[in-house]
Formats: sequence, structure tokens, C-alpha cells
Amino acid sequence: MAEEGVMAHIPINHPARPVYRVLAGLIGLYIVVFGVFGLVETAGDDFFSRGSHWVLGLRTNMAFALVSVIFGLVVLFGAVHRGNLGHLMNLTAGVVFLVVGLAMLTVLQTEANILNFSVSTVIVSMLFGLVLLATGLYDKVGPPEHAETEREMRSSSSARPGR
Repeated sequence: MAEEGVMAHIPINHPARPVYRVLAGLIGLYIVVFGVFGLVETAGDDFFSRGSHWVLGLRTNMAFALVSVIFGLVVLFGAVHRGNLGHLMNLTAGVVFLVVGLAMLTVLQTEANILNFSVSTVIVSMLFGLVLLATGLYDKVGPPEHAETEREMRSSSSARPGR
């Protein structure tokens, strides 16, 4: 039975899967550390303060720091989870980071910037989104025989002329 759509093109048991998981874990760790330091830095301020608090190169406030701790823990969980749940979590987190990065960009110089974003935050969000999306694309897990069948199919179809 063949898979349909885009999911059929995602490699299974890719040899670089551990490298991608480490990258996702480092991103999750950075986000958690940023959030914790942000909570310490903004302690005593209003929750949605638009002050000039900078932590690890990004501007923050109490709300953004708290969201960062929570989301960083989710990304860390996705990075250490070895099954396809981690694969789906990394794909989802990548898309979320890209969408949030675009949303940040639209509210940057407005009163709607309640999480105190800056241009550097947008850039980091886009980079994290791309890396997490790549992680999600290359860390799908399947039975070894399924991966072997896929590998044989790809090598035989790439050897045909006109492909």
C-alpha cells in the first residue's frame, strides 16, 4: 500500500536523523534558557511591558519569556522523543515558528506588539522554523524493511534514463 501526497516523499530512518534531533534539542534548550533568563530579567515588570529588556540577543517581556519556557519545553520533548510523535512535533513547531515570525513582522512597530518583539526576534524565529521544519522532514521513523524498500525504489528509479 503506497502512501499518498507529500508524506510519501519524506525519508524514513534517514541516516542523519540523530544530527537533526540534536539541532532540534539545541533550539529547544536555547528557547528554555532564553525564557528562564527572560523571567529573571523582567521580574517585577508588567506582564506585557514594552521595556528594553534584552536576553541572549533578543528583546523580551514577562509574557514572551513565559511563552518561551513553555514552547521550549515542547520543542525539547519533540527532539528527545524517538518515535513519529517527535517527527510530527518538529514539523508542527517549524511551521509555528515560521508563521509566528511573519506575525511578529506585521506587528513590529504597532501597539499590537504585546510580546515586545524586535527584528532580531523575527530573524531567529524564521531560522528556528526552517531548522525545525528540516528536522521534521528527516526524522521520520519506520520499520527497517520499509526504509530498505524505499531506498531500493529510489535507487532503481534514479538509475533509469529520463528521471
